[in-house]
Amino acid sequence: MKLAFLEQLLDASRSRSAGALVTDLGSGAQRLLTLQHSVGDLSLDDEQFARVRRAIDEDRSQIVAMPTREVFVEVWSAALRLIVVGGVHTAQSLVPLAKLLGYDVTLVDPRAAFASAFRFPDTSLIIEWPEVAVPRLEPDRRTAVVTLTHNPRIDDPALIAALRSEAFYIGALGSRRTHEQRRERLGREGFDAAALNRVHGPIGLAIGAMTPAEIAVSIMAEITAVLRRSPLAVRA
Repeated sequence: MKLAFLEQLLDASRSRSAGALVTDLGSGAQRLLTLQHSVGDLSLDDEQFARVRRAIDEDRSQIVAMPTREVFVEVWSAALRLIVVGGVHTAQSLVPLAKLLGYDVTLVDPRAAFASAFRFPDTSLIIEWPEVAVPRLEPDRRTAVVTLTHNPRIDDPALIAALRSEAFYIGALGSRRTHEQRRERLGREGFDAAALNRVHGPIGLAIGAMTPAEIAVSIMAEITAVLRRSPLAVRA
């Protein structure tokens, strides 16, 4: 890899963008693609560009067969992030599980008794109201946001901020009835049905979870399904 390409890929990662280095496995010619630009001596037509962009979207390095050659698409993406709103029991299981799966986790809760280092060791804690904290965190296409408090005063502002962002996953804990009431409140804030459908609620895959730890597993399973575009992520 050329040093200039490496520096540009690292810059893209640091700026929470994404890119790919495309290498012709026969000739060794290369092209660097980011979301902003494309440089290099490897020529790609529109269809080939589209296939490389799809690999970036899927966050999956892969060999792509072209009509006259094969290329290796090496994808570079920003780190995955999880913003957890509410330092409740479920969060105490969710935070370490998300870290195990490679997420940078931030916990937001205005209640210092909940967002404590004792309850969440080695975790980034923000003891502020979500309407302040979540926009400042700037959720992007590599960020998931979950709300767990059941308290509209805490959860709703976080959901509003998430819906105004590119967060790839938004989920909220609560029963079906609670979620319908939540949709009504968010609708009054100006969000249409398409936006409201971005909020996964009740949160998590339907695996019959009952305990906080089991609910945490269901949440991370659904986040993973959405990230990897699994059919399991599509609700009936």
